[in-house]
Amino acid sequence: MSLLTEIQGPADLRRLPAEQLPVLADEIRDFLIDAVTRTGGHLGPNLGIVELTIALHRVFDSPHDRILWDTGHQAYVHKLLTGRQDFSRLRSKDGLSGYPSRAESGHDLIENSHASTALGYADGIAKANQILGTDRHTVAVIGDGALTGGMAWEALNNIAEAQDRPLVIVVNDNERSYARTVGGLAHHLSTLRTTRGYERFLSWGKEALQRTPVVGKPVFDALHGAKKGFKDAFAPQGMFEDLGLKYLGPIDGHDIGAVEQALRQARHFGGPVIVHCLTVKGRGYRPAEQDEADRFHAVNPIDPYTCLPISPSTGASWTSVFGSEMVAIGTDRPDVVAITAAMLQPVGLAKFAAAHPDRIYDVGIAEQHAVASAAGLATGGLHPVVAVYATFLNRAFDQVLMDVALHRLGVTFVLDRAGVTGNDGASHNGMWDMSVLQVVPGLRLAAPRDGDQLREQLREAVAVGDAPTVVRFPKGELGPEVPALERIGGVDVLARTGPSPEILLVAVGAMAPACLDAAALLVAEGYSATVVDPRWVKPVDPALVALAAEHRMVVTVEDNGRTGGVGAAVAQAMRDGGVDVPLRDLGIPQEFLTHASRGEILEEVGLTGTGVAAQTAAFAKVLLPGGQGPSGSSAQQYRPRVPRK
Repeated sequence: MSLLTEIQGPADLRRLPAEQLPVLADEIRDFLIDAVTRTGGHLGPNLGIVELTIALHRVFDSPHDRILWDTGHQAYVHKLLTGRQDFSRLRSKDGLSGYPSRAESGHDLIENSHASTALGYADGIAKANQILGTDRHTVAVIGDGALTGGMAWEALNNIAEAQDRPLVIVVNDNERSYARTVGGLAHHLSTLRTTRGYERFLSWGKEALQRTPVVGKPVFDALHGAKKGFKDAFAPQGMFEDLGLKYLGPIDGHDIGAVEQALRQARHFGGPVIVHCLTVKGRGYRPAEQDEADRFHAVNPIDPYTCLPISPSTGASWTSVFGSEMVAIGTDRPDVVAITAAMLQPVGLAKFAAAHPDRIYDVGIAEQHAVASAAGLATGGLHPVVAVYATFLNRAFDQVLMDVALHRLGVTFVLDRAGVTGNDGASHNGMWDMSVLQVVPGLRLAAPRDGDQLREQLREAVAVGDAPTVVRFPKGELGPEVPALERIGGVDVLARTGPSPEILLVAVGAMAPACLDAAALLVAEGYSATVVDPRWVKPVDPALVALAAEHRMVVTVEDNGRTGGVGAAVAQAMRDGGVDVPLRDLGIPQEFLTHASRGEILEEVGLTGTGVAAQTAAFAKVLLPGGQGPSGSSAQQYRPRVPRK
């Protein structure tokens, strides 16, 4: 029996003799490489944090002690050591989440999969412990990449305020977030890593600490003071200590004994301490260790030996079409620049960076700054394109509203992974953008239905110089092109199923194929329909209101939350235009959806052709008196399943 299978919780881990821990670390890496290459998931970050996680669970008593993970995709080893070793359905329906999950385990305190937030949680938890007089320790694990986010520094500013409030901050420094960490912080940490005199001192210090028993704060202060004096002489003044935070490190994050020693020192100090651990992303899997493009940060199912995908892509993705068109636009428009928040490769800007290296800015995990900086670029006479995942624009709403829209600046936001993303779970579904952005005055929002429309609407967006524009598209491969029969105003008519259609199906972006399928199914139920793509969903095109007036019922279909989405905006525009036609809005239920594939979730919430047809037929039966209505029981086959809670 392997050591790993004997570990059902941290107590089992603490009983292992120290000499067996390297064997356990090797077993964990073998397990991760085998399991994650089968299912897909975050491979590189977890291979790099094996020894550090082992040390954390040997020094601290989870869940009594609170261990917080920022960002949560580095918590796979934590799952293994807390009794969750069935990775066969990782990130799939009814399987383990790819992030900490409160529903899975009491060891998971926060479901944190947006970066730079764990320190804020930790600050609040430590304050609560102090007021309640508990003996719990609080530990926050944060990567150097997440330290590029402003929220982390807001938290550090408050954490440093109270020197008698216990809190351990473990900086997992692998020089990368998704890609290589950028900015002044990265340079500072690099200096700490590479100062030779300091490294010699660390070697001496490690031996001294091992000889010195832990007797509390006085000894710690003495050792720490000696180290600080050496650092002042031989290395740049540590910014953490300038903030008033005690600092231990840098420590080899793959030396379990050294990490345990440092964590025990920090645990006994009685105040806020930073433990700086150096790790290697992808450790133990040579392809991941040697990869500079971070292809192994998160992987789809691959062959672990050849690293080739198990199911190769058969077509272009939405992201790749955007990336190629950006290069062309950049060639045509020397004023167009691009901004990304530590996601150059995932959002498709790598080709733009290669073609126009002087016009690309990676600001790190700092979406608020990305948007404010874009406002400055636009004020300076350029047209910035800010490319982020849709879910991450939530963090920069105030900057979109007050720094861009208020100033009527031409900034284009490209939202990748909009709508249902699926496997990454609730925090990554991009289902909020079309609701949140509806309230921004002057903002224009496009939802392309296919690759051709993505190219066309992206060019339309960057042509706007006096207002923010948004282009949003889903995750995954493109489907076939969806041609239009005609364009009325700015609205594309995609299909008419009868000479005098009764139902207007408003297909928002990637929902066009489902609506076309639904229209065909509705014919069998005795209803005729017109399918339109509004293209620009904000503001609502007057032509769409006029089309609504020609029908007996309107159904909007969007991969966005129903509350305040496109359906609500169309209904308001119809009321304002005096069009008294019944409208029903179909979209994503306003709830946090658990992880499953995109297709499974769309089916469950009724956003497939059969689901849209079923719901539309049910509405029509009530709203269209005198219509033929569903025939017999055939409509039953189109009824969507009840969404999972």
